[in-house]
Amino acid sequence: MQVTKSLFAITFALAGICSAQTQPPPNPLKTYIKEDAPIIVLNNVRLIDGTGAPARERMRIDIDHGKIVNVQSAMLRNAFPPGAKVIDLEGKTVFPGLVGMHEHLFYVSPLEPKDGVLYGGEAIDSAPRLYLAAGVTTARTAGSVEPYTDLELKKMIDAGQLPGPKLRLTGPYLEGNPPLLPQMHALKDEADAGRLVDYWAAEGMTSFKAYMHLTPAELKTAIDHAHEKGLKITGHLCSVGFTEAADMGIDNLEHGLVVDTEFYSGKKLGVCPSTRSATAEMAKSLDIESAPVQQMIHDLVSHHVAVTSTLAIFESFVGGRPELEFETEEKPSMAPQSWASVLETRAGLAEHADQSSWAALLKKEMQFEHDFVKAGGLLMAGCDPTGFGGVLAGFGDQRGLELLVEAGFTPEEAIHIATENGAKWLGEDDSIGTITAGKAADIVVVNGNPANKIGDVKKVEMVFKDGVGYDPAQLLQSVQGLAGIR
Repeated sequence: MQVTKSLFAITFALAGICSAQTQPPPNPLKTYIKEDAPIIVLNNVRLIDGTGAPARERMRIDIDHGKIVNVQSAMLRNAFPPGAKVIDLEGKTVFPGLVGMHEHLFYVSPLEPKDGVLYGGEAIDSAPRLYLAAGVTTARTAGSVEPYTDLELKKMIDAGQLPGPKLRLTGPYLEGNPPLLPQMHALKDEADAGRLVDYWAAEGMTSFKAYMHLTPAELKTAIDHAHEKGLKITGHLCSVGFTEAADMGIDNLEHGLVVDTEFYSGKKLGVCPSTRSATAEMAKSLDIESAPVQQMIHDLVSHHVAVTSTLAIFESFVGGRPELEFETEEKPSMAPQSWASVLETRAGLAEHADQSSWAALLKKEMQFEHDFVKAGGLLMAGCDPTGFGGVLAGFGDQRGLELLVEAGFTPEEAIHIATENGAKWLGEDDSIGTITAGKAADIVVVNGNPANKIGDVKKVEMVFKDGVGYDPAQLLQSVQGLAGIR
């Protein structure tokens, strides 16, 4: 009898183990998911499709296992797919998941002590969740300070272990001497530039970013090595002007006119001048409609060089901008020390606003971007969550849309810049960037009408990534007080 009981116990235990092995493991993302039905219909919704076309009312979007399979008028009243979960979104608006093209997975740590070293800390938890909560479903990291961490984080997000956008990783900064941060390697020569591109391409980076102090020879070598591998390279340049970089074959330029030093009267070949002097002269005397600037725009367009708009970070340097309400919306996500540092810096900027060039520079940058698009250029958008910490991941992408509208674009055009244009540069416009049948169901649902009031892009109720609807409130709740720490 005892033997029989023992055998029964062993059999029962083995059965339990087998049962456990056949049960799917719990979804680590469950807390953040609002909708995960395999077949979903978004009905009676206002649609901004990402192409730049005007918004359309009372539309219907059918999603099947992560893909958009049909976009049609809800007024047709066609039968819903069998087994579909139908979500009535009357009064809501949808637009494509944002394709952020100047994003980072690090933050600039406040200086402690005050004479401390400028340093970038990895935002391994906060940045991916903040991006996704804001509707950024694809993010190019335009420069890395912890490249191996970025690579591993992408693996975890792709495996469904952590929430976050689809990451398109840029390698470590290709910087000359002196480097801005101690985490940046100062290139020794052009051979060193080629070596870095080769190494990090083999490690899995899919694009590269040239930085402020590299030499023209180093930049040309980096471009050539990237192109040999079918990869692209962008640049936040200073020592090299935009026209010169376009002639070398660069694919993208970050930030726009404000960082282009080629029009500075004191510019020396291959040398990054004083940023303060160059921007002060630009603010005072550079005419965007002048022949030299318009010729530079023509050169960029003819060489198919894209420009990434980062208006939110520029605005943060203008005294009294943005309104404190914007910063207050970010506050719950920020570490107390970071919040205090932002308030202190804002106060200083406001106090010395009459001595600053940034109000004029922001206006000129907006004019440049509008002229660049008018000339046929590919303008993309991103938030660059760096500076003094006043622009957070995701929040800055939303603010960038508002500023593009301030620059003269329609809301639909601004969304097009921040969605389809980035997808085109990435070579992924067949799968992301617009709400079109056959593409991934990367869709942002907002409560309001951004076509009439662009600020409604901040009223995010749900973010679909590959057909799974994430809850922005839960994502934001999970990172309260973390931005500026991790």
